Amino acid sequence: MSIKEIKKLEKKILENKELYYKGKAKISDVEYDALEESLRKIDPLNPVLTLVGHKVKNSKKIKHAKKMLSLDKSYEIKDLIKWKKNEDLVVTHKIDGSSCSLAYKDGKLDIAKTRGDGLFGEDILNKALFIENIPKSIDSKEEIEVRGEIFCTNNSFLDLKNEMLSSGMDAPSSQRNIVAGILGRKENFYLAKYLSFYAFEVIKEIKEKNEIQNLEFLKKINFKTPDFFKVQTKNEIEKVINDYKEFNINGEYLVDGLVFTINDCSKHDELGETAHHPKYKMAFKIQGEIKNSEIEDILWNVSRNGILTPVAKIKPVDLSGAIITNVTLHNYGLVLKNKIKKGDIIEIVRSGEVIPKYLKTIKSSKNKLNFPKVCPSCNEEVVIEDIRLICNNKKCISQVIHSLNYFVKKIGIDDLSEKRIEEMLSKKVISTIPDLYKLKKKDFLTLDKVKEKLSDKLYMNIQNSKNTTLVKFISSLGLTGGAENTCQKIVDAGYNSVEKILEIRKEDLIELEGFAEKSSESFVNSLGANKPLITRLLEYDFVFEKIEEKKTYLEGINFCITGKLEKPRSEIEKNIKMAGGKVSKSVSSKTNILVCNEMNSNSSKFKKAKELGIEIITEKDLEEKIRNEDVL
Repeated sequence: MSIKEIKKLEKKILENKELYYKGKAKISDVEYDALEESLRKIDPLNPVLTLVGHKVKNSKKIKHAKKMLSLDKSYEIKDLIKWKKNEDLVVTHKIDGSSCSLAYKDGKLDIAKTRGDGLFGEDILNKALFIENIPKSIDSKEEIEVRGEIFCTNNSFLDLKNEMLSSGMDAPSSQRNIVAGILGRKENFYLAKYLSFYAFEVIKEIKEKNEIQNLEFLKKINFKTPDFFKVQTKNEIEKVINDYKEFNINGEYLVDGLVFTINDCSKHDELGETAHHPKYKMAFKIQGEIKNSEIEDILWNVSRNGILTPVAKIKPVDLSGAIITNVTLHNYGLVLKNKIKKGDIIEIVRSGEVIPKYLKTIKSSKNKLNFPKVCPSCNEEVVIEDIRLICNNKKCISQVIHSLNYFVKKIGIDDLSEKRIEEMLSKKVISTIPDLYKLKKKDFLTLDKVKEKLSDKLYMNIQNSKNTTLVKFISSLGLTGGAENTCQKIVDAGYNSVEKILEIRKEDLIELEGFAEKSSESFVNSLGANKPLITRLLEYDFVFEKIEEKKTYLEGINFCITGKLEKPRSEIEKNIKMAGGKVSKSVSSKTNILVCNEMNSNSSKFKKAKELGIEIITEKDLEEKIRNEDVL
């Protein structure tokens, strides 16, 4: 490629980078990544590839105490494994919004600024004050800087759009663009009330030992964080990537990848940073090919939880080596927001094994915008809940089929396909999940092409599935936010029986590593709604793999933990709970023991414990007592 062509590519990248950070992007992230990749292949040391952010043109600029860098990218799991070596990683969503830095002085929000060019950011304090989940004061007198992402949820976007239109403003084009647009406004600051902020990094004098502790510290001083998980093995990494793919389609906010961070903070100092990115962090993204096609029809499928999901039937197009005829339109809110109709020419992307999805409308047709008034499966009236159309008929055949199929796959019943489940329902062999366990061998003989040998096999597969793990059982129920890795964390925290899980409160989950308030509430509500199903299933003598019983010699003793620790806070909390104790985030008259390694701490928890005469012990004291099963 000639120098002239390289310069042309450089110019295109710089122009689109500036438009992206101004909230006026004209191409998709996938197309932009492809431009950078093309330049990297022919000129890997090109300085355009190391440029962070964009040039700040606002007159009021604030210098960052520490440069706000971009992230290196990986598109293959094998590259991620090679980069991480033997280190534990912490993974969070890479939220698609605008990066922001918040500085606190004497516990008060003092400065709020954008990333800008990485060295200087634009002052956005007047907008940050309107963002509800940015704390205006924190319980720490230490001068700290909190970095995170400002974004707009799917629900808030519709409310924001309505307010802007009713006020005579132009309708926002996308969630990501409107965030940058609001942050750059010189008027109507109040629109920032529709934005959200999740923190992912803290810069302070006293450093934590690992990334999990950093995120837990942020939660402790009342910041919202993305859900975070610690992963080590290839299987664990593949699981979180698969969960991301699902969230990418059905999540409540936009994500454009995952961020993997080495958990050990001593490795952060050891590995250091380049001028462009930290070497201890890696963004994982799924490359995709983009093409245009025409919508021939819009169908509405009903999920196991009653949500009507719109799917566009398009004129066939070859995308990433596959002929694509169906494209997910995500939800009712997206269709409404973009006025997606039959006959529209749309831009679609397919990334890896992710279901092809809608990106934007290229040319709008003159057809009418239509939405179903009744469920396409059961003809019951549908209701609008935020950005979704919902069928609340729990006997809706589509919901029953999908719920049964989900359970069968997760609990591990082989040879029972969705087609066979549909046949069993139509012949009234079963009608609910628990009905599977009252079937006799002869019942299977009523099914098409099922002879005695297969009948015996299906019967035994169902019976064998009753010998399982507690994690697999709970995750097979399809609870909201109840993925297998989430259920594993709950069981590991000491909720190691069905009875204990059924007693979980939202407050209990929020105390666990990686649980946000909303996801905790959703899980608990879903658990309560499914209690009758769980009770019925247990009547069929499920046998769960034995879990080491939690000891009870700390029963009734309430702990609180503060200050710098030798081990991860989550590990200490787990040890306390496994011994029967409880852990709370704050010190109160109900607290029995405060764990603190400093005997003259400035911590507010330490001071309150002193005032209330609460016993204070060190981390080593606690370990010794737990090891020797001493009664405290």
